[in-house]
Amino acid sequence: MELILNGLQAVFTAGNLLLIIGGTALGIIFGSVPGLTATMAVALCLPATYAMNSTSAMCLLVGLYIGGISGGLVSAVLLKIPGTPSSIATTFDGNPMAERGEAGKALSTGIWASFLGGFLSFCVLFFVAPALANVAVRFTPYDYFSVILFSLTMISSLSGNNLKKGIMAGMLGIFLSFVGGDPIDGKVRFTFGIASLDGGFATLPVVIGLFAVTEVFDTAKNAFGLKHETKVNYELGNSRLRWTDIKDQGINFIRSWAIGLGIGILPGIGGGVSNLISYTTSKKQSPHPEKYGTGCVDGIIASETANNATIGGALVPLLALGIPGDAITAVLIGAFMIHGISPGPLLFTTEKALVYAIFAAIMVANAAMLVLMLAGKRMFTRILRVPRHILLPLVLAVCVIGAYGNNNRMFDVYVVLIFGVIGLTLKHFGYPVAPMVMGMILGTNLEQYYRRSLMFSNGSFMPFLTHPISAFFLVICAVSIIMTVLRQQKIIKNREKGS
Repeated sequence: MELILNGLQAVFTAGNLLLIIGGTALGIIFGSVPGLTATMAVALCLPATYAMNSTSAMCLLVGLYIGGISGGLVSAVLLKIPGTPSSIATTFDGNPMAERGEAGKALSTGIWASFLGGFLSFCVLFFVAPALANVAVRFTPYDYFSVILFSLTMISSLSGNNLKKGIMAGMLGIFLSFVGGDPIDGKVRFTFGIASLDGGFATLPVVIGLFAVTEVFDTAKNAFGLKHETKVNYELGNSRLRWTDIKDQGINFIRSWAIGLGIGILPGIGGGVSNLISYTTSKKQSPHPEKYGTGCVDGIIASETANNATIGGALVPLLALGIPGDAITAVLIGAFMIHGISPGPLLFTTEKALVYAIFAAIMVANAAMLVLMLAGKRMFTRILRVPRHILLPLVLAVCVIGAYGNNNRMFDVYVVLIFGVIGLTLKHFGYPVAPMVMGMILGTNLEQYYRRSLMFSNGSFMPFLTHPISAFFLVICAVSIIMTVLRQQKIIKNREKGS
């Protein structure tokens, strides 16, 4: 109890509270602007922590982290462009709600889901971080491969009414993930002699291109209508969440929170995957899956609960084992090193005061996020008062800046534009974009853990079936595939009867 009080005392100073609130506000801005992510916010502000003590540095950085992940829902709802990869699935139902005049309700739903999902995951971090980290560290490459393979079966729920096109889009994404250096021996493949492809396609430029630039290009096709458009497409609408909107969301919330927390604990996956998996799981388990994608609070709750729950999960292996759970926590390791601190098991004995200060800062930042985003809803929607022929070129310019700032190279700008054209082409021919993104994100890890597994087993496939966790997820994977095939056959029969 004394350590907890010391942690609270260290955080609840005027300077540190200002750092948390300011960091959270800046993170929300970075998260809500397409191309400027939470990772970029933390990385850009990292040099500013040199002159701070370790507690103040962590106050600023966790504020940026939480604000950056949460802010992505703003542009996802209002512009149909995910501010961060963690909010891809939020666009599926958030924007349709905004289009029918319920932007305020969509934002309120996402904000509260983000807050509660983060709060519960931080409670887990606070109480059971070491125990959960010990479980995660026991995952073998066989287990990781099976988990990722099962995740890929979720593509069926992102395919809409055409499973074949969804699978083809997912396979295209997996193929593109193979471009660049081999994840095991580093050999370059599928680059066609283009040196800039040696590192493969970075996730951020691809996501910006497929969602943001595609949306800009699609809107710009009707040049005459775009030029003369002056009316606002969306209104804030009624922001109040009625009991009827959320009374049946308990199971959806808990399930999404558990998915986000679990994926966060597993190193190297992150919120870009958790929000998609949570959304697809919610859709599969819903008695009314047809309402997903039309503007329902279920989809927003699933996506935003999971991506914020991933924050607490990703911090578990960082603090308890010194292993980054996602890209942002990898940058946070650098912050620890700047101040001469080594994250890991010894952190809980050598730097107890700092650990509890971090816990306190996280809770304060989560509360600050809630207050700032609820207060800023009306300001966010004012973005849409800007005529579209002015707004969309600005969005495109910001996307280009964000892509360039990701790795400071022009090649990523070209990737954004190329994938914008690819996304527009897929949309024109009725191919869903989300399965392609999911395939690209998971493809590299799928190959990496598959090849590591075969190296450990000397080419034997039996360990995939003998390791309990791996076997469990392979069984679920098989069940998911069978259910998908049966459901697709039922849809085809219903169509034939209708015709």
